[in-house]
Amino acid sequence: MFEHMNWGKKNRLGSIVAPDGRALMLAIDHGYFMGSTHGMEKPAQAIEKLLPYVDSLMLSPGILTTCIDPAFDKGVVLRASGGNSILDPDIDDEELILSAAQAVRMNASAVAVSIFVGSEHGHQTIMNLTDMIAQAAEFDLPVLGVTGVGKALHDRKEKRYLSHAARLCAEMGADIVKTYYCEGFEEVAAKTPAPIVVAGGPKLDTYRDVIELTWRAIREGAIGVDMGRNIWQSDYPAAILQGVKAVIHGNASVNEAMEIVNELSTPENARRELFKVTDQDIADSAVH
Repeated sequence: MFEHMNWGKKNRLGSIVAPDGRALMLAIDHGYFMGSTHGMEKPAQAIEKLLPYVDSLMLSPGILTTCIDPAFDKGVVLRASGGNSILDPDIDDEELILSAAQAVRMNASAVAVSIFVGSEHGHQTIMNLTDMIAQAAEFDLPVLGVTGVGKALHDRKEKRYLSHAARLCAEMGADIVKTYYCEGFEEVAAKTPAPIVVAGGPKLDTYRDVIELTWRAIREGAIGVDMGRNIWQSDYPAAILQGVKAVIHGNASVNEAMEIVNELSTPENARRELFKVTDQDIADSAVH
């Protein structure tokens, strides 16, 4: 997949993409334009029990430096574009918020830049991506191109638009493309000459919806997912994350993954996961 790259870039990508060629990213960068998002009010606490199951985190520079233990030994994908707010008329008016050199000093595995193709500031965001790709080349730093949609383009999560936007990311030189799943996604993947990870998007109705999204994305050409709200806004985030991991890295079917989720998403099992207590501990607490 990355045979044409030199050792430095391969090494960094190796902390994002596992040896099986698959990637499970946990997106916690929503606060860069949404502020204190429900479920991510205290990032360090929200992700503490999730870290064992992910390949990498996608997050903003400030959350990395204030909430992540320096001993963290998995992939770090730093949000490198921003400057907008959900309170603005739209969220497409972005610029670069850090340089490739700053990202390297923070020991990032990669940087992520969003483009909003067809929006008012679409040209500006594409130039943000090309600027970062040029900077990152000096450090063999991988770049993740993100096909943002914003408010005006929210209804454009369909094959024709996403294949166009994802192809632009790849054409500019993005090493990995993050985009949305859609009907006909296999065509989006086929037309994008770079590995694709699928965004989780807004919170789905059920755990099964999350598992099916993951399963379809992998089956139709994605190397993985970059999920956020569908994990940490759920009642049992560790359970659904382990189900997603089973699909990505264990080739589990939807039903097999749901068995894992259902087994773990009970109050007793959630308690074991949170506090690492034993069956005897639970029995003793019931007696007392």
